[in-house]
Amino acid sequence: MLPFRTFLSWLHFTVVLGGLSVGLLNFGDKVGKISAGMFSLVAVAIMIYALITFHWRANAIRKRSGAPYDDRLGPTILCIALLAAIIVNFILRFTAE
Repeated sequence: MLPFRTFLSWLHFTVVLGGLSVGLLNFGDKVGKISAGMFSLVAVAIMIYALITFHWRANAIRKRSGAPYDDRLGPTILCIALLAAIIVNFILRFTAE
């Protein structure tokens, strides 16, 4: 089932991002802890998006609707949030004394 594989792919990405944030939380300084919180929030947002998208696609397939199954807005917003977290991480890292 196609939505299930996509859902697992999104969850795989959130586990990797969550592992990064746990590493920053455990071994980082104050800037690392702030970045870990931001990455954790992005990971949770991606998990919620993946769950909502999975249910939406599964219902559309079950009902055999002819609607398209792609979503262009969701991944764009999530990538912008991840990019913002990375930029804030760099700004905090280079301005910290």
